[in-house]
Amino acid sequence: MDQTIYELHVRDFSSSDETVPARLRGTYGAFGVKGSDGMKHLRSLADAGLTTVHLLPTFDIATIPEDRADQATTGDLSGFAPDGTEQQAAVGEVQGSDAFNWGYDPYHFMAPEGSYAVEADGGARVAEFRSMVGNLHGAGLQVVLDQVFNHTAASGQDPKSVLDRVVPGYYHRQNATSGAVETSTCCQNVATEHDMASRLMVDSVVTWARDYHVDGFRFDLMGHHSRANMEAVRAGLDALTLRRDDIDGKSVYLYGEGWDFGEVAGNARFEQATQGQLGGTGIGTFSDRLRDAVHGGSPVDGSSLFTQGFGTGLFTDPNGRDARLEDPASVNDGGDDEAADLAHQTDLVKLGLAGNLRSFEVTTASGEQVRGDELDYRGAPAGYADSPEEVVTYVDAHDNETLFDLLTLKLPAGTPMADRVRMNTVSLATAALSQSPSFWHAGTDLLRSKSLDRNSFDSGDWFNTIDWSGQDNGFGRGLPMAADNEDKWPYQRPLLADAALKPDADDIGFSAAQARELLELRHSTELFRLGSADLIEQKVTFPGSGPDAVPGVITMSIDDRAGRTDVDRKLDGVLVVFNASPDEATVEAPELAGRDYALSPVQAHGADPVVRDTTWNRAAGTVTVPPRTVAVLTDPRG
Repeated sequence: MDQTIYELHVRDFSSSDETVPARLRGTYGAFGVKGSDGMKHLRSLADAGLTTVHLLPTFDIATIPEDRADQATTGDLSGFAPDGTEQQAAVGEVQGSDAFNWGYDPYHFMAPEGSYAVEADGGARVAEFRSMVGNLHGAGLQVVLDQVFNHTAASGQDPKSVLDRVVPGYYHRQNATSGAVETSTCCQNVATEHDMASRLMVDSVVTWARDYHVDGFRFDLMGHHSRANMEAVRAGLDALTLRRDDIDGKSVYLYGEGWDFGEVAGNARFEQATQGQLGGTGIGTFSDRLRDAVHGGSPVDGSSLFTQGFGTGLFTDPNGRDARLEDPASVNDGGDDEAADLAHQTDLVKLGLAGNLRSFEVTTASGEQVRGDELDYRGAPAGYADSPEEVVTYVDAHDNETLFDLLTLKLPAGTPMADRVRMNTVSLATAALSQSPSFWHAGTDLLRSKSLDRNSFDSGDWFNTIDWSGQDNGFGRGLPMAADNEDKWPYQRPLLADAALKPDADDIGFSAAQARELLELRHSTELFRLGSADLIEQKVTFPGSGPDAVPGVITMSIDDRAGRTDVDRKLDGVLVVFNASPDEATVEAPELAGRDYALSPVQAHGADPVVRDTTWNRAAGTVTVPPRTVAVLTDPRG
């Protein structure tokens, strides 16, 4: 399935865009301002190959005042120091009454959110929402809606409780011992294993697809639903036969967070919709395998703040910082243990590039050839998918730090900004050039920063805004909100105060140009989008793997000569080198000697002069790539 998805928050999109009329900023209507900086940026990405915009929750949200007269604001906070506390204090004062929230607190599942409408009353919000979808379609983009059926904002007789006040005690999952509503999702968990709760999911999704013409759905904490729930949603969409409206329910893509935790963990109450348990459904789950291997550490492990990964300098560019905050003796120093760690993380990235398939065979750093489900990821099988659409590959999303902020934390403090920009591109490329659907956090192409905030769900416009003009990336807007960051302030403060860590407009522009080229590369040949496990297993290999592999470098061959299916009649193959190291790298691939690889026209005539120093030695079968560079070479059909 060809999907490159851009995750966007409706208010972030236009709240500070001065090219949008003031009355439309932060609303559905901003997507209809064709000449705005935001819409020009989205159209530019669509022209390059972006297929889809994923909107954070747009159903009726419980915590945002819908009347603009009731919405508090902080005003301009730019006069304070980049590492100051005044900004987060000002945001904190209005958190309960401002217009910002990610929206993962459902009120009414089938009604559009009113705070994003110019006119929230009656059918006006419906019309504005439908116009937004039409405007995104007009820009060449599909629309995915974020669905949150795993919990509600309230239960019981709370004024914001809906389901419990209709049928008390039925719609929420209760603890078998205490009878209290389960709250493992941090809110009031919905018992979607109950027939009418499952029916609510199906009816809601079908309504949005049928009446609002949206093209896909992302499910929050999908592991709290059963596989049967998701199959029922799939069946409901497949049953849509609205040819008069050009709606094909079978083409609607479904994906979500397949995490396994809480009272349902380990299939305790039903067979869950988790990673590895959706084979044959065509439903995707976010993969933490490649994400963590690129970053280093895990976002759920707060002690791995400075732990490096493939894309953040592990072993090849040690940052000298405490890798685990509770263990000052553990420092990233480029030692043998880090070399071994990098080798394993590199194997995980390779598997991710090949769709994270359980059956794909990887040559590991030890030289052993293993299946994806035999490769270790934190004690679990790394490979869990039967088909590439069952995996959504990403390196950052709305939650946790942005990619730019992770690079700020994990690269050596003295890393020049030009190299940080290049590493942003190399890291993003691992998702952009993977065989599974590729997912980008909005603004990651513009080096988006949230001033190191790891959880900006209620951090207001000040920390979440996006500057589509490319003049400012958001870094240095003050110390982030205390609730989720205060224990990290001693580490964040000197970084935010360092002017050398804030990119200028040229840095942002170069990053954006390279990101567009990644989209162009992905869509320049179907070899990057093979679409089946069989074709991936036939055609995708990783030359230069094994004990003698170059640290911090991955070489991926997609050979159209292999197998019986001819995917691209113009090419015999593609060779991709991800050089995440600070040094030029030469990879030996003698099995490819005699091939006529040359730099892809996209990069040969692109924005980056450095990548043009890439060379291919036809006789020896070696490729040499500059430092901190991803290079794509093509072998034209002879």
